Amino acid sequence: MKHKKRKKGWLRHVSIKWRIFAILVAFVAFILAMLWIFQTALLNPFYQRIKINEIQAGAEEIRRNLNNPQLLVEGIQNMALEKQTCVIISDEAGYVYIDSEASPNCIIHKLRAQDLVYLYYLVQKNGGSYLGRGIQINGQEPEGMEVESHPGMILYASISQLEDGSNRLVLLNASLIPVNATVQTLQTQLLWITGFLLLIALGIGIVLDRWISKPIIKINESAKKLATGNYDIHFAEEGYGEIVELAKTLNYAAQELSKVEGLQRELVANISHDLRTPLTMIIGYSEAMRDIPGENTPENIQVVIDEAKRLNTLVNDVLDISKLQSGTQTLSLKEFNLTRSIQEILLRYNKLVDYDIRFRFTEEIWVRADELKISQVVYNLVNNAITYTGRDKKVTIIQSLPSARPGYVQVEVQDTGEGLEQNQLQDIWQRYYKVDKSHKRAQIGTGLGLSIVKTILDMHTGAVYGVHSILGKGSTFWFALPKISPPLPAPSDGTSTEKGL
Repeated sequence: MKHKKRKKGWLRHVSIKWRIFAILVAFVAFILAMLWIFQTALLNPFYQRIKINEIQAGAEEIRRNLNNPQLLVEGIQNMALEKQTCVIISDEAGYVYIDSEASPNCIIHKLRAQDLVYLYYLVQKNGGSYLGRGIQINGQEPEGMEVESHPGMILYASISQLEDGSNRLVLLNASLIPVNATVQTLQTQLLWITGFLLLIALGIGIVLDRWISKPIIKINESAKKLATGNYDIHFAEEGYGEIVELAKTLNYAAQELSKVEGLQRELVANISHDLRTPLTMIIGYSEAMRDIPGENTPENIQVVIDEAKRLNTLVNDVLDISKLQSGTQTLSLKEFNLTRSIQEILLRYNKLVDYDIRFRFTEEIWVRADELKISQVVYNLVNNAITYTGRDKKVTIIQSLPSARPGYVQVEVQDTGEGLEQNQLQDIWQRYYKVDKSHKRAQIGTGLGLSIVKTILDMHTGAVYGVHSILGKGSTFWFALPKISPPLPAPSDGTSTEKGL
């Protein structure tokens, strides 16, 4: 087993050009082997089978034309000229009616009348036909015959009946000797063909090496540079179709990696700024309260508390996005009233911020989801709307049952800000993405909210989400969950749900 694993590992490191060349050589070797087998080893049996079929077909043609002398003579003459087949037609008394000699070595023309008589008797005794390499029937030579079996000849004998009831012995004889010279000729030709095919395989291997392996080698060299962090590398989009597609994919990956790296740097800078600001204020106010008499006021303490809460929110958001995207957190699904959950969230917002936040709904809707994480989704969408809404400080939350999605409840969070361009909508949910490149410190939240929203909703089966935006009129972020029927109210004390009581 260890030897097989080592061999497999060795094959894995073989260059593609050598693999192609090995495949071509194996293919050529297979073709040559098949040619040698069929054109040399199997040529003689094939030739003999063809010759036997020709003789049997000629005998059948003679049998059909026995009663038509003109067609019979023409057929025998054609057989002698085209197929080099000797023919004798005699009766049971040994009298020869037709004698066609196509070769001077024909064995049937060496037969005497008494030989034909005895041969007629033996063919009749053998069932009316005989096929062999000579005139040997059942292992015995007919008495008086001087002709022996010949391996280079084939003989076919049959007895046919005329319309007047008389019988005729039909003898056909053909030579098999020319096949040996043909085999020698083919062997010589195959030797030349073998050399030519090997040269052609070598040439094709070199061409395929340039056509297939060189583009792959170039892409591999560029990919190594990409792995070192050089995202400005460009993969040459040339060669055959698969290589061009691979190069396009790698170029796109390089662009995305470069974009993500830039966004990550910007996020680190933003988070560093957000961390430094509350820390600076906490340290400054704390030192002032320590060193300056009379500065230990409730207002200064509240500033320290507010900045500590802001710092805590930032750290929690960073931890949340890390846990969610690492897959370490799981859902705790349960049935809850989504409408009341949103109302409770907005009650807390109205106590903390000076914004006009309104909630519209027609009926209370229940869902089965992770209540804590869905509330996180709502919090982050509202935080995002508060950050980017217009001067009117207006945020609207709408709960509806969309006709386009039967069985779903949809929650929309609208702001009246500047809106987003269409080319930004596909990137708005991506990790590290920030629309406003100038750093803006949100009153609530950290700028990681949309990435948290996307990750949480992706964890819920059946959840969908999106964004609609118009420049100058604001944006609407929405998500939808499958709704469920409200649970039945629990029976009051002293009552029973059982029938008959």
